[in-house]
Amino acid sequence: MTRPIACALALAIAAALCGNAAHAAQKQEASSSMSTATAYSGPFAAPSPLDLNYPQFDKIKDSDFGPAFDAGMAQQLKEIDAIAGNPDTPTFQNTIVAMEKSGQVLNRATSVFFNLVGTDKNDAREKLETDYAPKFSAHSDAIALNPKLFARIKVLYDARDTLGLDAVDRRLLEKRYQDFVRAGAALTDAQKARVRAINTELSKLGTQFDQNVLAEVNDSAVVVDTLDALKGFSDEQIAAAAEAAKARKLDGKYVIALLNTTGQPAETQLQDRALRERIHEASVARGSRGNKYDNTAIISQVLKLRAERAALLGYDTYANYVLADETAANQDNVNKMLRQLAPKAVANARREGADLQAMIDADQQAKGQPSFPLQPWDWSYYSEKVRAAKYSFDESQLKPYFEMKNVLENGVFYAANKLYGISFKERTDLPKYREDTWTYDVFDKDGKRLAIFIWDPYARASKRGGAWMNTYVAQAALTGEKPVVANHLNIPKPSAGKPTLLTWDEVTTAFHEFGHALHGFFQDVRYPYFSMNVPRDFVEYPSQVNEMWADWPEVLAHYAKHYQTGEAMPQALLDKVIAASKFNQGFATTEYLEAAMLDQRLHQLPMAKIPEAKGVMAFEAEALKADGFDYAPVPPRYRTPYFSHIMGGYAAGYYAYIWSEVLAANTSKYIREHGGLTLENGDHLRAKVLAPGGEIEPGKLFPNFAGYEAKIEPLLEQRGLDSK
Repeated sequence: MTRPIACALALAIAAALCGNAAHAAQKQEASSSMSTATAYSGPFAAPSPLDLNYPQFDKIKDSDFGPAFDAGMAQQLKEIDAIAGNPDTPTFQNTIVAMEKSGQVLNRATSVFFNLVGTDKNDAREKLETDYAPKFSAHSDAIALNPKLFARIKVLYDARDTLGLDAVDRRLLEKRYQDFVRAGAALTDAQKARVRAINTELSKLGTQFDQNVLAEVNDSAVVVDTLDALKGFSDEQIAAAAEAAKARKLDGKYVIALLNTTGQPAETQLQDRALRERIHEASVARGSRGNKYDNTAIISQVLKLRAERAALLGYDTYANYVLADETAANQDNVNKMLRQLAPKAVANARREGADLQAMIDADQQAKGQPSFPLQPWDWSYYSEKVRAAKYSFDESQLKPYFEMKNVLENGVFYAANKLYGISFKERTDLPKYREDTWTYDVFDKDGKRLAIFIWDPYARASKRGGAWMNTYVAQAALTGEKPVVANHLNIPKPSAGKPTLLTWDEVTTAFHEFGHALHGFFQDVRYPYFSMNVPRDFVEYPSQVNEMWADWPEVLAHYAKHYQTGEAMPQALLDKVIAASKFNQGFATTEYLEAAMLDQRLHQLPMAKIPEAKGVMAFEAEALKADGFDYAPVPPRYRTPYFSHIMGGYAAGYYAYIWSEVLAANTSKYIREHGGLTLENGDHLRAKVLAPGGEIEPGKLFPNFAGYEAKIEPLLEQRGLDSK
């Protein structure tokens, strides 16, 4: 089941600099470049001496980042000034390629820093993040709005037909030019000054929003006084809740931590309805409680600033500004697709809700108690009962067969080996930023090392919500670098000595995120700019394709082994898991579409209609109702005050998951029709979809792979919406 989660959002200053201008250059050029710019000699002054430039986590201290940022920005501005002021006639090499080689120190420092901020934030890193957000914004603007640099790029762009460029070089030139124009390079000086001010303010507000979201998750954890209230929890979950309470100096009590989604995993198991309601209410109140972490004022201001910047750049809405650079092209295309799906999804959710209500009525009647209407905090609890009744199994039967490391190595890795021929070997010699992470070498089918992979599965108070992939080192022929990438999940960590047993949703999330990692492994691009640089409504495509292997019979049978006995999951239970793959899809699709359409509603507002802080939640309610989501038992997957996607890289782009899923569903259909899990299919998918990165227009990649344009019908079938 596809779940929209926070993937690939690790901030990179390289991306802010009009694309990926700050990626690392060739190792042999590092020392000479450094000597001309700064005397900085810290741990980011040169590429890491470890394999594939893997970060020296054991040698990097928080106090190293500030000096590296300062030196890196100074170095890059000197490099950019040299490019912009070059007296020679602009050429592709002395302007565009030279930009690709700039900013080595800054890129090395920021790639490590922002990845650590996402996965293991502390007070020192939070302060650095706050202090440097406006500095980084000003730095990227100093490059993007440099008139001499833009003039050189424009000379090349205007003469592009006469330069003898091949397709890749031409695309890089055109993308660079478009990036500069979209950043405001063609504006008047007064307009540029306003864009700079807006960008600086947005950087501050975005940082504060993210910090508030993390603080609210921790501050809103639910404290439970008695063991009796935790009926339905396993012994391991109870022990973990007791440990969480102990960490807060609440001995004798229990703490249920929250994830950043509206729905909370504990609601599936807890029998105490009042406690489920408490958890739900704590979850949905985050960010709008009027406390110091309230995000409604930030949201209002961000929306206004984004709308103003879009207007300066010639767009009627911020959504159209964003979508002009996506495969969707404009908000009308996005609206058309989402509105086509919404009624079918809600209708399915209502049918599912009717089944749940019938289960509630029967359950209460059996207890001799009056029934009650279905509420959001009842959905996952009773849907588990309905699933058990329909398919004769429940989540508790599955979990013993899904021990985490076994799922990773004998499921996720196994499928990748079968499809692509790649193999994995755990490494224990490389340093870690957290002990409860794993590191693997990745070998191509010819036995040569392809990449290094970091697996960081556990939730913690210092980690942001969701699941995502990030890149420490990106592949590019120009740099000679190979990928170092990481997957991050938020799986509750069991108490010491207990196994990590996954839910089915966590299993599919592991496969999903590894699809992003595969995209990173298989990049085969010339320039750093193109490495993983694809539109948001394409980037989820490879990850959603990789989900199909989670319940592929051969793969499922290989990893679904009992953690104590090693016995395979019984075939009857395997069959039930596969048969239940479309269960609850009305709910899953509806909660996602609510969030996606809310994102569009917010970013399609003209300036005059953007709500003030006190009106943000009322606007959300009105927008959901206007789009047909008037079914209270299914709230949006994210409410506005903790909708981190739209404060980051998915602003006006949360629709991307379902847009990408159209491509993924068509690809799944193609692979099934062409023999399934075969090296031939893997080679074809790798060459046509995964390797090109941003070198080829993303809209051409699926037709190049399948030989036809994607259709919506496979998505409707996959989501169980085709016959309703």
